[in-house]
Parts: sequence; C-alpha cells; structure tokens
Amino acid sequence: MTSVQVDKQHDDGNEAAAKAPEEGYQRGLGNRQIQMIAIGGAIGTGLFLGAGKAISMAGPSIILAYAIVGLVIFFIMRALGELLMYRPVSGSFSEYGREFLGPFIGFVTGWTYWLFWVVTGITEVTAAATYVQYWNKGIPQWVSALIFTVALFGINLISVKIFGELEFWFSMVKVTAIVGMILIGLGVITLGFSNAGDTASFTLLWSHGGFFPKGIGGTLMTLQIVMFAFLAVELVGVTAGEATNPKKVLPKAINTVPWRIGLFYIGALIIILSVVSWTAFKPGVSPFVAAFQQIGLPAGAGIVNFVVLTAALSSANSGMYSTGRMLRDLALNGQGPKFFTKLSKNGLPTWGTGVSVGMMLFGVWINYQWPGDAFNYVVSFATISGMWAWIVILASQLRYRAKANRGELPQSEFKAPGSPYTSIFALAFIAMVIVMMGVDPDARISLYAAPLWALILGVGYLCIKRKEAANGAGTAPQEAAAKGVDKG
Repeated sequence: MTSVQVDKQHDDGNEAAAKAPEEGYQRGLGNRQIQMIAIGGAIGTGLFLGAGKAISMAGPSIILAYAIVGLVIFFIMRALGELLMYRPVSGSFSEYGREFLGPFIGFVTGWTYWLFWVVTGITEVTAAATYVQYWNKGIPQWVSALIFTVALFGINLISVKIFGELEFWFSMVKVTAIVGMILIGLGVITLGFSNAGDTASFTLLWSHGGFFPKGIGGTLMTLQIVMFAFLAVELVGVTAGEATNPKKVLPKAINTVPWRIGLFYIGALIIILSVVSWTAFKPGVSPFVAAFQQIGLPAGAGIVNFVVLTAALSSANSGMYSTGRMLRDLALNGQGPKFFTKLSKNGLPTWGTGVSVGMMLFGVWINYQWPGDAFNYVVSFATISGMWAWIVILASQLRYRAKANRGELPQSEFKAPGSPYTSIFALAFIAMVIVMMGVDPDARISLYAAPLWALILGVGYLCIKRKEAANGAGTAPQEAAAKGVDKG
C-alpha cells in the first residue's frame, strides 16, 4: 500500500481501515506457520552462538540481562501489534514510519531494515559455516557459506507456502531441541547422571564469583549482544501481507512472546549454567554444544550442533524472505527501482530477493578474508540497524495512539498495554544500549558505520525527490503502485 492509498483509506473511515490491503501477494501463510515463524524467529545465532561470548563477559547475571531485554521486546511487539491491527501490510514498520513519521523516515527504515537482513544473512551463514567446522575442519568456511547461500536462495524461489512450511519445521526442530536440552539438564541436576552429575547444581549460578562475577558493568556491556539475540522477533510483522487471516493470527503470535522468552532463553540458560560453571564457556563456541561436551555426551553435542546449524539456516532463510518484501514496498512507494515491484507467477518478489542474495554473497568474501572475526564484525552492525526498526515501531505507535485518541484514526483492536509509558521506556532502554555500544570497542564499529549509511540514504533520498520534482510531484509512487501486481 502506498502513501496515496493510505490517505484514501483514512478518508473512507473505519470500514476501509478494517480491511487488510491487497498487495498482489498470495495469502499462503496460515496460523500454524505464522505461530512457528514467530517462535522460531527469535531462536537463532544470537542465542546459540552469541550467548557464549555474553556468558564469558557477565557470568550467570546474563540471565537477568535476557529477562530485562525480553520485557522490553514484549513492549516493542505489543506496539507493533497495535499498528498491525490498525493496518496489516507487508511493508510493516517501513509503512508505519512513512505514514506517522514522514516519507523520509519510511525511506530510511525500509532500506535500513533491508540492510539489516542482508547483514544478518551474512551473520547466519557465517555461523552455519562455523558449525560445519565441528564435524570437518578441512572444509573452508567460505565454501560452506557459499553453498548455504545458494541453497536457501533456491528455497525462496518456490512459493510462500513452501517457505512457510519449511520455516514451520525449522522452528519445530529448534523448539524440540531446546525443550529436550532443558529436560536432559534437569535430569543431570536432579538425578546426577553423566560426568557432570556430581557437580551439577543450581548453586553454580552464584558459587563461582557470585551472580555478578564481572560486576554490574560486565552485565551492562552484554546488552548489545543480548539485544542481537532478539532481533527478528519483529519479522512476524512482515508476514502480514501474506497471512491468511492477519487480524486473528498476528495477535496470537505476538502474545506468545513472554512465554517463549521465559522458556527458550531464560529457562535454557538457567539449566545450562547450573549443569556447567559459567567459567567453562568462551566466545565463539556455542554454550549448548559446550555443555553437552562437558557432561560427557559427545553424541548429544553433535546433535545440538546440527540443531544450531538448522537455527542459523532458518534465520538466513527468513532474511531472504524479508528483504524481497521490503524492497518491493519501497518500490511501490517510489523509493526504490521500479523493477522491484514485479512478482513472479507464484506471487514472489524474486527481483528483490535475488539482488539481496547477491549482496549476501559479500559475506562469503568476508568469510574468505577473515574467517575468525567475521561473526563479530557483522553482529555489531546488524544490532544497530535492527534496533532502528524497533525505534520506528515505538515512535510510530506513539504517534498513532495520539491520533486515534483524538479521533483522527480508528482505534486498534489490539492496544499495547501500558502505552505510552511502556513505549517511552523501551525507547529509553534502546538509547542506553546504543550508548553502551559506544563504550564497547568491539561494538563501536557499528556506530562508525551508521553515519556513513545515513549519508548514503540522505543522498539517495534527495535524488529521488529531484526526480519526482522533474516528473511532477507525487507521480512516482502512483506509477509504481499501478505496476504493483505486475507479474515478472
């Protein structure tokens, strides 16, 4: 939906607002797929690989960091849910930024979120290539990254139903594995079997230097790593344009956020850190794999390594899905090349996905040049670009709620509880994390790159405005919209 269509929708009143816009996509994602995409979207590299570095930096207090950030994430998701029930579109937060914060913010958000998923895709195939090293160190990391990138691109060229089904099973593997790890860990703690049975105890959460062995400062320094672990929870908003019943399915998916954070993050970390002392973990090694190695179950470690490999590939697959939709939304609003508006016969934005995958191949080169540091390089930049989407979600929800309360827009059927205070708190928390990133030398690179990206976007936006002025104000979005359902 373009900004022109938004204005018309507002003029038509509540009836138009209640209808999900048709954008040319096939509504092939049902309740089962959306639920698992929402659950699995947050279970990826950030938890399975990034948690190793976070544990080494903060010790057991990392559990508290995940709990606090999890609460902030819930506030963000409920803000997104309120906007989605007002107007469910595949452009999601880019569209909301365009409507409530101005066309420039929509432009910046769309391209930044696209870049986020390109960078995240690089991160995930990097992690997947790292996991392959567990079985065969003779395979170059860049070779594995190349194979995974090409294979996932092929998956995204089939149909949205196939994508949804594959993501369902990818997520099912991750969920089953984490539940299994929790149950095995509980068995080790309570029944005392395995090599770690004699030492496993919940007392390990405070017996090696206390709950805060690195001090409060150490815990604060892990917040950007923890925030990265939750990036992609907002992906459910991008699926709105292809959900079979968005008004019913999306609120259910969003309301699962608290329990899945409690179980998959906090619960799993409590068990792992009670089975093996936090001092045994180190950066670059999955804490889940390390835990099974410590308790003397090498087969279990191999199984977990396969699961985390699946998790990384699942996240990269979701990234390819998201990038194509975001580029098409930009093109429909005259903020991107027009050829991105075209859909395949299966209703897929193959042009946008193909260009995005081409950019992801840059990650193969990163793996070739710096195989040991690739993950850390891309994590920090992915974090700052992903958090921009959260900032826009929260700011847009505050503007929307203010307009709805004044009667200028219809009220959402799924209001964010505690708003505006929860949204303001979440914005302040994100600001604090950005400050902490400036303090951390490893994360500071993202803050150096952000101004350069902002300059590139500013120049690009000025070029678009000049083109619009030359062709006649406002014609570009309308022309793009007219081609929105063209089949390419």
